[in-house]
Amino acid sequence: MTRTVEDAREYDVVVLGAGPVGENVVDRVRAAGLSAAIVESELIGGECSYWACMPSKALLRPALARSDARKVAGLRESVYGPLDALEVFAHRDEVVGHWKDAGQVDWLDSVGVRIHRGHGRLLGPRRVGVTGPEGEHHVLTARHAVAVCTGSRAVLPELPGLVGARPWTSREATSADRVPERLIVVGGGVVGVEMATAWQALGSKVTMLVRGGGLLPRMEPFVGEHVAAALTTRGADVRTGVTVSAVVRDGGAGPVTVVLEGGDHVDGDEVLFAIGRAPRTEDIGLEKVGLEPGSWLDVDDTLRVTGSDWLYAVGDVNHRALLTHQGKYQARIAGAAIAARAQGAGALDDGSWGAHAATADHSAVPQVVFCDPEAAAVGLSLAEAERAGYRARAVDLDMRQVAGAGLYAQGYRGHARMVVDLDREVVLGVSFVGPGIGELVHSATVAVVGEVPIARLWHAVPSYPTLSEAWLRLLEAYRG
Repeated sequence: MTRTVEDAREYDVVVLGAGPVGENVVDRVRAAGLSAAIVESELIGGECSYWACMPSKALLRPALARSDARKVAGLRESVYGPLDALEVFAHRDEVVGHWKDAGQVDWLDSVGVRIHRGHGRLLGPRRVGVTGPEGEHHVLTARHAVAVCTGSRAVLPELPGLVGARPWTSREATSADRVPERLIVVGGGVVGVEMATAWQALGSKVTMLVRGGGLLPRMEPFVGEHVAAALTTRGADVRTGVTVSAVVRDGGAGPVTVVLEGGDHVDGDEVLFAIGRAPRTEDIGLEKVGLEPGSWLDVDDTLRVTGSDWLYAVGDVNHRALLTHQGKYQARIAGAAIAARAQGAGALDDGSWGAHAATADHSAVPQVVFCDPEAAAVGLSLAEAERAGYRARAVDLDMRQVAGAGLYAQGYRGHARMVVDLDREVVLGVSFVGPGIGELVHSATVAVVGEVPIARLWHAVPSYPTLSEAWLRLLEAYRG
């Protein structure tokens, strides 16, 4: 039975969702002197900390380190044994704090943020109802802003037999504590590719079922081609252009069969569906403020919801860039905008690249995919640049032309592409695939965000012999 606590709690800012995005919003508004409360129904720290970024990278790091070591003369013979799966799982469990959030709670306490445990729903403008774990109900009032930072969840398709088959989503794939002998991965995006890499390295026989024509379709085509070739070489069965029509698993346990259109089928011990994300907005009271429950929330560059002067949507829920680091960037912008408006600062600095504008969401989003080989990109692909109307040129580089690549790994295979705006001679985007290239993407991000002229980049000298000499080779190719 629900009991209502009558004393309303009033704060300057109320945030729904205590993942990295919500935490960054309250951190920024507290730094500006505003009071803040945060509402969370699960663990403080959110999806990234417990079921996404952190556990997935803990599973992937041993796989990538072993793969790199096997390409180093004098070392490869020492690392041909299997990974110790139990030790990998134990380290993963430490990384996620054994799914306990005391450390995150301590941090929020230290910055003066009030935590309300329970499910939060909008009751109307600037009002949030919180139903606690024991059915108690609190009403929170925001003087200035409410920020929806509830994130996204994995999508499962409506397929015959799927619900009873107990499929894995990203949550199960990052928290499982045993290695399935055969793992079927449905989907060829980031989650599918990373989890195929991790579980193959841990000993699963992996079959990937991809509806489209290749892996990592949002990156340059050569990226997915390199990754698919590497997965196949290590024993994965990568099938593209296939559609799943049903899933069969008697009693929700034991072997699982994935049926394909046309009558073919694949047998496995677990099946992971990694086909997309949906916003966690279906039960947060959007209907009380004239919005559609379950919808993505449209925002301006200050992250304020279209048509509202008090409601903000930050991170995955606005569908601008479903990446933790980009959500945290948006949170810093939103926190600054909320504080400026609350303090009557007048006109906001919300033009391109201003302090109150999430400009990078449009043209400079960086991403690293921790597969083997690694993939990374920032800015526009060649196709995206051309669709946007730029007179663009792509400059390509076989990474074997970089001296540091051969030192990093014998038999190094990788590729880089730089997309240049020919009219302004600035970099619009850069893509990399190859071992160890994840750390290259930030230099590319600086070049794209700063719109650094090619003529000036020529004077940015990369250290020899490092992988970053890829920059010199790309510039040489562009200048001829």
